[in-house]
Amino acid sequence: MGLALVAAALFRASTPLAKGLLGATTPQLLAGLLYLGAGTGLLVLQLVTSGWTEQQAKLTRRDAPWLAGSIAFGGVLGPLLLMLGLRRSPASGASLLLNLEGVFTSLLAWAVFREHIPVRIAIGMAAIIAGGAMLSWEGQVAWGGFGNSLAVAGACFCWAIDNNLTQRISAADPIQIARLKGLAAGAVNTALALLLGARWPTLSHVVTALMVGFVGYGVSLACYVVALRELGTARTGAYFSLAPFIGAVLAVAVWREPVTPLLIAAGIAMALGLWLHLTERHVHWHKHEPIEHTHAHTHDIHHQHAHGPDDPPGDPHTHAHRHERLAHSHAHYPDIHHRHGHS
Repeated sequence: MGLALVAAALFRASTPLAKGLLGATTPQLLAGLLYLGAGTGLLVLQLVTSGWTEQQAKLTRRDAPWLAGSIAFGGVLGPLLLMLGLRRSPASGASLLLNLEGVFTSLLAWAVFREHIPVRIAIGMAAIIAGGAMLSWEGQVAWGGFGNSLAVAGACFCWAIDNNLTQRISAADPIQIARLKGLAAGAVNTALALLLGARWPTLSHVVTALMVGFVGYGVSLACYVVALRELGTARTGAYFSLAPFIGAVLAVAVWREPVTPLLIAAGIAMALGLWLHLTERHVHWHKHEPIEHTHAHTHDIHHQHAHGPDDPPGDPHTHAHRHERLAHSHAHYPDIHHRHGHS
């Protein structure tokens, strides 16, 4: 859970900085620069932290369709639809619509990818998303027409698909995943912006955008991928939906913005949702079917396997290993080892 909250905090903290850069260039070119900053920054980070990354599993050919889908929906179609929708959408309506990402993420995780979502967790998600909607409320809601609203909602749906597809490859190196997504999405968005006539901003604006993208998009996404691995898609999406509240608290603490009744109400709703999640204890008898995969692991109850002479020493370590059929009962989340059905 901690990494999901870190991802939300980093992303939200970068939002006002990114908004400050909008006057210097077009929205799509800015999106491209932010993603390029994420990809190039993580490339440098991966070189610096080679010891840690060597412990992580690398992406394989089997992961390619999932990765390509996440880049297409989350890095290309999502930002493009958002830019189209925001052109003539008032801020009040667009802000409310952006809360749909958490809703769509959870619905897809449950309906399509068969992730189990207990009633307690569903209520907690609803409370967190309701709190986000309260923070987006500006006293009145103005919509920019059906087409623009549909484009913003479509962007949220694309990001929900991205979240669910990324979970399927979250056992691999999170920095590698986030780096590839950042570089691909950045290149596509930058190229499209330039083709549409966008002009480069000043060098200082470019450098600032790259730095903001590295922290707010790159590091945030890498933390998000690890959270997907450990918590599942729906829970990670719910924690990430706390980002608006984190941003509001930062605005109060740093910029001395007033504490409003809506902020208090949103905080209560989100605190209730977070409490429901933190006090969850999901325990039942379940079966693990045989599976063979590769990821960083320690020798816990799910990893009692033999090692060959070529397997790396130390703990944690990474190598291809096989899980035999196992039936037991313990508290667990829908992580990469617990994607079983429920009666």
